Amino acid sequence: MRKKAAVIGAGNVGATAAMRLAEKGLADVALIDILEGVPAGKALDLTEAGPIEKHDMKIVGATGDYEAARGSDIVIITAGIPRKPGMSRDDLLSTNMGIMATVTREVAAVAPDAILIIVSNPLDAMCHVAYEASGFPRNRIIGMAGVLDSARFRAFIAMELNVSVENTHAFVLGGHGDTMVPLPRYSTVAGIPITELMSPERIDALVERTRNGGAEIVGLLKTGSAYYAPSSAAVEMAEAILKDNKKILPCAALLNGEYGIHDLFIGVPVKLGGNGVEEIIEIKLTEAEKAALDHSADAVRKLVADIRRLS
Repeated sequence: MRKKAAVIGAGNVGATAAMRLAEKGLADVALIDILEGVPAGKALDLTEAGPIEKHDMKIVGATGDYEAARGSDIVIITAGIPRKPGMSRDDLLSTNMGIMATVTREVAAVAPDAILIIVSNPLDAMCHVAYEASGFPRNRIIGMAGVLDSARFRAFIAMELNVSVENTHAFVLGGHGDTMVPLPRYSTVAGIPITELMSPERIDALVERTRNGGAEIVGLLKTGSAYYAPSSAAVEMAEAILKDNKKILPCAALLNGEYGIHDLFIGVPVKLGGNGVEEIIEIKLTEAEKAALDHSADAVRKLVADIRRLS
């Protein structure tokens, strides 16, 4: 029996995620949005690409009708207003928390066994909203943060050293934003730590560019934000879950004492499989790395406090 995925939000990130899910043959897709005709139109367009891209996945679009998501194995939530030039992720909080709570309750009613991948910003805070609104266990709420941030770091490493991105591996922990924690010691090229391949100054420059990766694209686009890489990141997570790959990826997960952090969604290495977050991997951090992670956690904790104050 084929898997089923729902994508909530038919904007650039959501529509591209739906395309990648179908073209990889991972699942039939329901694309849902509040805009009249948009999800159905994009679903039909993607369906008509099927003969060329050589897939037979069923793609449907629905406006405000969550029945289309019934029985989904996985749900990628991208709904919310996008970040605009000059807007911080924190500015998105008030509007997007209301959208996330509504969407998650609708999804939970028709897909009570689904695993949720949260993409909407501010990412880590939205995971808390989805967790509380859905009532799902912590292993079935996962934030797409570290996969995207690590991909950006990997891309910059490959550009710097003129090597294949397939040779690069990187870990970025912490919140999805200015306080994220790239870990050069755990970032490698063909198994060689990047600390042995470039100067500390160049590493610091790549770390800073990674932290500002989203803002850099927003500044270039002027009227939008990144969507190719975010959709790829969400679908890599979905693939690991749908195929039960047991793949270790950096994702926002709810910590209950791991890394000394309690009751907070934050980016850490996790094992993703058919049950969602199947294990949280604790790696050894230096004092400076742990301090940076704690600083990032404090920033997320402030957002969560703001959510509870506004609720």
